[in-house]
Amino acid sequence: MADKVGLLQRQDLSESTFRRRLNEAGVKLHGADYLFYFSEADKNVLLHENLEGDLRRLTEHDDVVFSDFQSSASEQDLDDAYVELDHWAVFGSFDQSRLVCAASMYPWDNAKIVDLGVLTLTPFRGKGHARRVVRSICKYAIDQGYEPQYRCQLDNQASESLAKAAGLTLFGKWDVISKTSI
Repeated sequence: MADKVGLLQRQDLSESTFRRRLNEAGVKLHGADYLFYFSEADKNVLLHENLEGDLRRLTEHDDVVFSDFQSSASEQDLDDAYVELDHWAVFGSFDQSRLVCAASMYPWDNAKIVDLGVLTLTPFRGKGHARRVVRSICKYAIDQGYEPQYRCQLDNQASESLAKAAGLTLFGKWDVISKTSI
């Protein structure tokens, strides 16, 4: 891709020049996301924390409960969160036996990084379910030797607030090449 865009021979590449060259070559970017992680200090706190609430890991035996959960969410929320029961790890928070918040993770290729998605049903937002689920699933991932990462779009203030409330630290912004450009 760098050769296609003519970036290999450039030594003085500013961000604006880089983006202009991509645009001129017809390379589209996906759109920037915030990327969050746990600092070592926050990871140590998390690993020694006892999380309260009706939380647990979900399995394929929870397909009916998970299906009910998905049917209560909007298509946009489902698409934005990308929480799936068949992912590597899935955790949920319950309110009176009803699944009201779920998070799932999947590893990136062969790396020890797991990407996180989380969704809370609208009537249950702002009650701590997502914070507890994120911390629970991240604790599980760390115990398994993985590094959790949390991404959200720059304009998703609720998700950004959740990441911070869950104890994650902003690493930076990232943007990737859109699949349509490859």
